[in-house]
Amino acid sequence: MKLLAPVLRSPPFPGTPSDTAAVSRAVPPAAPRSELSTAEIERARQLVERIVAERIGGDFWSPGAGNSWARIATGSPVAARGDDEIGLLAWMAGAEIDWLSDGRFADIARDGAPDPLERAITSWLIDAVEYRDPYSGRPVSIEAAVEQLAFWRQTIDHNRGIAVAAGIAGWKRREVEAMLWPGEPLHFARSADDAVRAARTAAGMIAVWPSKAPRGLDAEAAAHGIPLHPVEDGFLRSTGLGSDCHPPHSIILDREGLHLDPSRPSELERLIATPIDNPVLIARAERLMRDLVEKGISKYASGGRPYERPVKGRRLVLVTGQVEDDLSVRLGAAGVEGNLDLIRRARAAEPDAFLIFKPHPDVDAGHRRGAVPDAEALAHVDLVLRDVPMASLLDSVDAIHVLTSLSGFEALIRGCEVVTHGQPFYAGWGLTRDMAPPIERRRGRNITKAQLVAATLILYPRYLDPVTKLPCPPEILVERLAAQPVPQETILTRLRRLQGRLRRGLAAAGGRA
Repeated sequence: MKLLAPVLRSPPFPGTPSDTAAVSRAVPPAAPRSELSTAEIERARQLVERIVAERIGGDFWSPGAGNSWARIATGSPVAARGDDEIGLLAWMAGAEIDWLSDGRFADIARDGAPDPLERAITSWLIDAVEYRDPYSGRPVSIEAAVEQLAFWRQTIDHNRGIAVAAGIAGWKRREVEAMLWPGEPLHFARSADDAVRAARTAAGMIAVWPSKAPRGLDAEAAAHGIPLHPVEDGFLRSTGLGSDCHPPHSIILDREGLHLDPSRPSELERLIATPIDNPVLIARAERLMRDLVEKGISKYASGGRPYERPVKGRRLVLVTGQVEDDLSVRLGAAGVEGNLDLIRRARAAEPDAFLIFKPHPDVDAGHRRGAVPDAEALAHVDLVLRDVPMASLLDSVDAIHVLTSLSGFEALIRGCEVVTHGQPFYAGWGLTRDMAPPIERRRGRNITKAQLVAATLILYPRYLDPVTKLPCPPEILVERLAAQPVPQETILTRLRRLQGRLRRGLAAAGGRA
């Protein structure tokens, strides 16, 4: 007997084999149930409620009229053959159904026995299907599979309307497409004209990497009324540097602004400013913080030995360097003129502390601007430190001074005092000591660390499992990063590192000349 596809099944995510992504597998069915226990009836009813609320089942990811739930939502009677899954979904939603033939669902609907919908659910969604966790491959309950599909539904809905991606380097397109997939193919544009033409054809918007945007894209999109939304690396990115061509495993797309720009609101700022009082979400944020600390996870790395304090009896303070032409620095530096100026300001604020300066890894790798010669840094700090993971340092220092660096956010999670000299997204909420002028929109809106983490790490970014290449929640990525603290090498990453070493050598030779 040919097995029909399970009603509850995974979307066809780009770049992932269907067997890897599958949350379900049909098995030979037993005879349909003629009666159920009280507990089975209640379980089926709870499943129906959840499935309808989340609008999963069938090809729920399909856009427009091809989506079964869109047809059901019209309120019109649904005509379905007896085996059609839309008939079962419409039945669950309480729609009027015209069964056009006999079949697995219609037979139960018309047999006259009690609890027909509950028996159909039990017979065909529970008894005739095996469910699995797509990230681990382990068997799970139907309830867990429903939660997984609900998560993917929300992810895809969040991407609806994205038609084109621009400014995305070829070495990270596979990952970006998987995280931005709106239920249909995403067009990667090579030029402003190409991007706008494709967006107009699809009546959609353009997701753009701002620092790599095609020349003239802003003007061309504005001329045709095409929305542009910025895409950036997420806050838990990878175990290797983006400048070394390690692809991202999280990204952010902001439909309301740019979270790096303190001059105007963004989607992230709105999420942070909106009081989060959901106890389940807050508990999840608190667990996530504990996991990040215990597993030593930061944006580009995981693991590492605890850092031993170089001195006793003195306040130990870290100053983190940044890429000086980074967008967050250009927009949020608040008058600080580069890494050396930041070091000077930190020393002025901490005259008696033991100051450690940690250069930014992209700068140290020779890929980006912002290098401070060690001799110049050591005129103000006590130590220049490179080869210690950020998480290890943050677990040991008493305070950190930052411009707009994400290390300040990571320090907050670890209970470290944070002093900001610029205007990063996490400043101004009562959690940091801010040296820059206040952002008036945030004045008086004090929040907790758990609320900040819930908005910043759970609600805002999109994540990708580096093993299965499936969209995932942050907890899965944290687990993967902890399991593989050393990044996987490719020919491209080796070439990029060699290029960085050559640049550093040329820069050093130029300095000696």
